[in-house]
Amino acid sequence: MKSLLLVIDLQNAFINQNTEKVPSKIEETIASNQYDDVAFTRFVNYEDSLYIKKLNWRGCLSEEDKTIVINTKDYQVFDKSIYSSVTKELIEYIHKNQITEIHLCGINTDCCVLKTALDLFELGYNVYVLENLCGSTYGMERHNQAIDILKRNIGENYVI
Repeated sequence: MKSLLLVIDLQNAFINQNTEKVPSKIEETIASNQYDDVAFTRFVNYEDSLYIKKLNWRGCLSEEDKTIVINTKDYQVFDKSIYSSVTKELIEYIHKNQITEIHLCGINTDCCVLKTALDLFELGYNVYVLENLCGSTYGMERHNQAIDILKRNIGENYVI
């Protein structure tokens, strides 16, 4: 069994007082070498995106906002411009590297982590959400609500 730690959107744009402790926890987990592989996603916004048109959200346009806040070393980084991290490139990577178990962490639990977990679940992957390695820019209440939704929709045993 080969495991992947997928670090979702750990970027400057998403670090605030509610998420500031998440990066160091993820760094510790990576340093523990308990995963066969580690990969990152990076949200990239663009001027005519739905996020600007419909939500008036202009984050992740600048290079500073898009910067991942921990060292990605030689790990694969997947750019995305949607909530979900499930892109053609990620699926190809999972298959090529014979990944059988995917653990998710990062920011925002109530958005990109949630959507990625649901998409991977529906595609039949063994996906787990690492509750203590996730956070929401809107705070613990929003994070906890997302965790409850995940427990109901992917199974309590898959939120650890």
